[in-house]
Amino acid sequence: MNALSDALVEGLVSALSAAAGDPAVRCIVITGTGNAFCAGGDLDVIVMSDPNMVRDYLRRMQAWAASLGAIEKPLIGAVNGAAVGAGLSLALLADIVVASRQARFQAAFPRLGAVPDLGLAYTLPRAVGHPVANDLLLTNRTLTAEEALALGLVSRVFDADSFDRSVLEIAGQLAKGPTRALGLTKRLLAQGMTGSLHSLLEIEAATQALAFATDDFSAGVAAFKERRQPRFTGA
Repeated sequence: MNALSDALVEGLVSALSAAAGDPAVRCIVITGTGNAFCAGGDLDVIVMSDPNMVRDYLRRMQAWAASLGAIEKPLIGAVNGAAVGAGLSLALLADIVVASRQARFQAAFPRLGAVPDLGLAYTLPRAVGHPVANDLLLTNRTLTAEEALALGLVSRVFDADSFDRSVLEIAGQLAKGPTRALGLTKRLLAQGMTGSLHSLLEIEAATQALAFATDDFSAGVAAFKERRQPRFTGA
């Protein structure tokens, strides 16, 4: 069920680091093998009573979770099955979250007597609104893929037999895009969620200046003038 064991987290961090640093990779997809996206934390690892051990464990987990937000390339969370507990948290750290019709979403933390972690109390209200987040995190009810779509938890739902193909089509579209401009857009969206309009406009001017200086911007303008599709290189 792809529970977040130490070995799985180590492999995930290594793969993400390699993909983020490889200029040939222009979009990243996180999905699960088998019938689950991620069943959450590994109970054999997380059952501990010493407060200092809990804090140290969470800080390690939070460090790699926060690193996802620093990746400038588009990041797709492709939820192929159950996304439970920290698995739900992981999915919502992606830029675009899509789901198979077989997907299910559940907070799970109330069932264990725990509180949401890996930023879920931050990402979930921003996805579905505070009242719905309260409902999901306090009652622990399970959402189907269609319910998740209606609430805004995911942006698209695909049939299970076409899920992989549909995800790769989105990834391919993003990989052909202006990679640096997309990264700057992610930065602006993050600022817009936390800062004031004034601060956003200041950052917007600076980031637009960076975007205008890219090769992709020149290619986009030339293609627009010549009435053809642009060919972006990510530079």
